[in-house]
Amino acid sequence: MKKNLFILFILSSAFLQAQKFKFKGAGIYGAGLSSAHKYINKERDLKVDTVFVDRYYYPQNHISKDFINWGAGVFAEFSTRNDIRWQTELEYANKGAREMEIIDRYMGTRSGTYGLNKYTYFQWNNYVKVFNKLGSGQWYWMLGARVEYLFKKNATVFTPYSSSLKTIWFSGDVGAGYEMKLFKKFNIFFEGHWNPDVIPTKVDQVRIRNRTFELRVGLVYRKRKKGVDDCTAPVYKGPAY
Repeated sequence: MKKNLFILFILSSAFLQAQKFKFKGAGIYGAGLSSAHKYINKERDLKVDTVFVDRYYYPQNHISKDFINWGAGVFAEFSTRNDIRWQTELEYANKGAREMEIIDRYMGTRSGTYGLNKYTYFQWNNYVKVFNKLGSGQWYWMLGARVEYLFKKNATVFTPYSSSLKTIWFSGDVGAGYEMKLFKKFNIFFEGHWNPDVIPTKVDQVRIRNRTFELRVGLVYRKRKKGVDDCTAPVYKGPAY
């Protein structure tokens, strides 16, 4: 995994140098996140009424309740053109799930109250960003991937599995947004993201996938284009000068 991360970093750096990308803008954002986990027990079909094998019954196949929390990030854009850009960003994100623990594994009896599995990530996100003009602003869609570093975790339900999520992980991302002028060189934007695990985390016979929806609002700095009135030509002040 570390080798793949290093290769990804080298390739992205080489791509940036090869294309001689120009700086297009930088910004900050805050985000609301809604995330959940899907569990698949690959041995669930091996249940036999007269033989109780723990791993056949625990955990059961299910999708958790959503965990609502927040995130924040900074980003920069680069490109050789205006309509297609590369955005790279660093994000702090809280993900997780609300779960009911199973009290009786064989009967499937649940606790009746929700526990929390919470994971705090530092993420390096990269997108291809395509712009289209719309009214006084512009809308855009985003397609990319995230490299996630698990900084802190608090797994209290299905602990043998939920506490085993990888420290470094990859996930996909599809997003859309709208940007419009706010004042001078700053624009405001709104974005929605769908951020699913591309491959599941495998723990023994169990497969776990995270799915996160993210809503963002932020500010982006854009360099103002020079106009005709920005020139520094001398001004005539009269014969006294």
